[in-house]
Amino acid sequence: MAMWIVIIWTVIAFLWASVIYLANKLPKLFDFSFISNSELKQFLFGLAVVLILGALLTFFINLASAAVCLIYFGLIWAVSDFVFYLLQKIFDLSFEYYYSGWIAFAVTFISLSIGFFLDYNVWQTNYHLSTNKKVSPLKIALIADAHLGTTFNGDGFGKHIAKIQEQNPDLLVIAGDFVDDETHKKDMVKACEILKNFKSKYGVYLVFGNHDKGYNRFRAFSSKELIDELKKNNVKVLFDEVISLNDDYYLIGRKDYSEIHEKIGTRLSMSELTENLDKNKYMIVLDHQPTDYKNQAEAEVDLVLSGHTHGGQLFPFNQVGKWIGANNWIYGLTHQNKTDFIVTSGISAWAIKFKTGTKSEYVIIDIKSEK
Repeated sequence: MAMWIVIIWTVIAFLWASVIYLANKLPKLFDFSFISNSELKQFLFGLAVVLILGALLTFFINLASAAVCLIYFGLIWAVSDFVFYLLQKIFDLSFEYYYSGWIAFAVTFISLSIGFFLDYNVWQTNYHLSTNKKVSPLKIALIADAHLGTTFNGDGFGKHIAKIQEQNPDLLVIAGDFVDDETHKKDMVKACEILKNFKSKYGVYLVFGNHDKGYNRFRAFSSKELIDELKKNNVKVLFDEVISLNDDYYLIGRKDYSEIHEKIGTRLSMSELTENLDKNKYMIVLDHQPTDYKNQAEAEVDLVLSGHTHGGQLFPFNQVGKWIGANNWIYGLTHQNKTDFIVTSGISAWAIKFKTGTKSEYVIIDIKSEK
């Protein structure tokens, strides 16, 4: 909770700094002399323009995305001003027009447009892993962070699942945050029904993320209703459970880290989950948040699959979660000891409508034995 308080206040500080900066600079970009020659009055008019822009963005998108737009605009404008300042000092240049502001406007518009495109479209990412354990080949399809209703509804989810089905995976695993607080019940039900028709050798497995239980008591459905709907449609929901897929593979589904971090429940440790397992079998862990790498590596599991970070989502803030110790890894494949860790950027995103530091994806993982 303390971490989120720091993050929220940091975002608020960046937002207001951007708002003040933009209010100061807008009179230089546009001729506000018809208002007054007073710098104070021009600043107040600029402030009004920025606040109106923020209100419009909030109305047409949402508050979180509006804040991102204003922060980006302010940061890019400040960087642009600094670059032009250096050009003037180093090369003794002078500019007839305020090019810096127009460039900042163009760069902001282009970068956020690209970010919108990267958020709302979904790519396939492939990983090929090998093991010295004697196992049969296994193809895993991984999705996480659907946050149903953010960038696609139940029908849109079905289109993405159809593309995954074309890869003919042996199993589909969902690493949490399947739904969100704003997810409509009809979309949740529709998505669960779509998963019922997914054809694979070993089926569909899901673990909860921090959003699946719901932070908003006014959500259209309870976590129990979600679980019941998933189970009704043959999706196996794992809460600190171990499934033997065959003679070669275990799938270990963990309760989300929020159970202990937010003090709303408990979860078993990795040593408790693995102590009675056959270490000759390949152990796959499904854990929404990438926060327990040390213990997972010490338990000598073979592969850990996570989401939660959205791949960092926004450049240049991609690595903040790792820097402040909230996550062990942000995106992609990494290794510790004998363990491979994969974090997906997610098939969708939370409230923010842009991915400027990554893209939406589903993941296909091929595992083969070296022997």
